[in-house]
Amino acid sequence: MKPAIYLDYAATTPMNPAVLERFTTALQDTYGNPSSTHQFGRHAKKVLEDARKTLASSINASPNEIIVTSGGTEADNLAIFGYVQSLKTEGKHIITTKIEHHAVLNPCKQLESQGYKVTYLSPNKHGVITAEQVQAALTDETILVSIMYGNNEVGTIQPIAEIGRLLSTHPCAFHTDAVQAYGSCSLDVEELQVDLLSVSAHKLNGPKGIGFLYQRNGKLLSSQVLGGSQEKQRRAGTENVPAIVAFAEAVSIAEQSKQEKKTAYSTYKQKMVEVFEKHQIDFLPTIPDTVASLPHIYHVSFPGTDVETFLMSLDLEGVAVSSGSACTAGSFEPSHVVTAMFGTESDKARNSIRISFGYDLDESIIEEAANRIANVVKRLVK
Repeated sequence: MKPAIYLDYAATTPMNPAVLERFTTALQDTYGNPSSTHQFGRHAKKVLEDARKTLASSINASPNEIIVTSGGTEADNLAIFGYVQSLKTEGKHIITTKIEHHAVLNPCKQLESQGYKVTYLSPNKHGVITAEQVQAALTDETILVSIMYGNNEVGTIQPIAEIGRLLSTHPCAFHTDAVQAYGSCSLDVEELQVDLLSVSAHKLNGPKGIGFLYQRNGKLLSSQVLGGSQEKQRRAGTENVPAIVAFAEAVSIAEQSKQEKKTAYSTYKQKMVEVFEKHQIDFLPTIPDTVASLPHIYHVSFPGTDVETFLMSLDLEGVAVSSGSACTAGSFEPSHVVTAMFGTESDKARNSIRISFGYDLDESIIEEAANRIANVVKRLVK
């Protein structure tokens, strides 16, 4: 049987061995409650705050602006519900996009049911939202703008800094879901001029179940998890110190290897193109090279295929990819991102896959995967 090849790093990543070692060590020697005043608690508190400094530094923030969460979904929910609920009397208009992760879209839908007005901006055919669109949608009632940094399905990077400059003269808050971009792109909250930013550890070889929300000092936020006074009363619950420590270790490694990974992933994309062309199969990359996109995501359509059969056939060939967001991949429903870009009648909604790169790959593995993909396409397309 052929060895399986994992190319679904945008869904989740394996833990880096160095991160796993740091995680297991912390499980053994940092078991005190950071809220306890004895030496075991004080040790856990110091370890927690040292990790927080690492996380803050990675986005040019202050440590007290970092709220540790259970992951990207909670961070998005806390940003949206927490900010909106803290400004109940200030306005009821929110701006977001049609291509957000469901951790943003579903909270917005719930707020609509509570009387809020939500404007969903449409992307162009490359998945890009413009600052001009945001400006046109702004009103005096707008209290929050939430636009993701890099799309988790097709990889398009949005002009967040340009939008941030536009919103700097408006009283609304600006949130960006940077879960897919964190660890691959350089993020500076001062340059981006964002007020809220969400990330998750499992996208950059850290453990699952841990993330953080950046909250700019001076911006209000209503806690969504009530209990103790942890995280400066912004998120109750005993902190998962071993996971936070491992998260910080993963961030440190990612910060040191960004350029190296970017170069490698560009090579991998080119290798796949070469193999597909050699096999003379039809394929259409969704995002052209001229459009800024996340380095680890390669979204491509194969005319004549159907995504459900395609993915199952690839799995049998030992190639793990996806049709888009892992949170909805089990349904095989047409991607809301692709349909927002190309319309509900486009074949791309039913014949596109997301290939994503990450830790422990090399060019020979990519070449083998591309050959397997091409062979499956030739079997499926008559």
